[in-house]
This record gives sequence, C-alpha cells and structure tokens, in this order.
Amino acid sequence: MADTLFGAASLAILEEACGDVLILGEGLARDDFERSRLTRNALCGRLKVIADCLHGLPAEARNRMPELGWDGWDVTRRVLDGAPDQDGTLWFAASSLAPATLMWLRVYREEQPALFAFTACTD
Repeated sequence: MADTLFGAASLAILEEACGDVLILGEGLARDDFERSRLTRNALCGRLKVIADCLHGLPAEARNRMPELGWDGWDVTRRVLDGAPDQDGTLWFAASSLAPATLMWLRVYREEQPALFAFTACTD
C-alpha cells in the first residue's frame, strides 16, 4: 500500500512538472534555452524534479510504464547532478523527453488508473 501511495504521489508531481516544462519551453528555440539563464534554470529545476521522481519510483513502475524514456531520464539526472552536457541532453529532455513523458502518463492514466489512485488506509 505504501508503494502505491508513494507511486501515486510521485506520478502526480511528475505530471505537474512535465506540464510546467511544456509551459516554460513553449516556443523556445535551443539557442534561447542555452542563452537564457533564467529560463534555463527554471526548466532545469523542473527537469530535476522529473528525473528525481522517476528515479525514486518503485522498480515495478519501469515494468508497467516502459515507454517513459527511462534511460534518457537517467542520463538527464546525471547531467543535472553535474556531469557535462556534451550532447544537448538538457535541451533534449526539455523539448522531447518531458512532452513525451507527459503524453505517456496520460495514456497510462487511462489504461492503468490504479497507478494514479490515492487510496485511504483502512485499518
């Protein structure tokens, strides 16, 4: 039960952060992302939330939601934790991974609503 609640809470935070990335990055070109410290910092903050949420989900989540780009988010997390961003990982995460993740979360919400359900403990 605790894993389910933890997963549901993390998925809610994850969905919100992905939505924030879409809003912050709307109409943003890669050059603008790389030049603007404020926008880049705001986007990177939300990307960190996403990467950390995915990293903290129970192992079962990877099996139940395989399309979430787990490897890409693992690389993004390492870059956000200080690894060099040699290949535009952060731009890719903001412009591609986050929108795709949000889309898949919406699909999973329809197909597997129990993953997203907050249930009260009954003793």
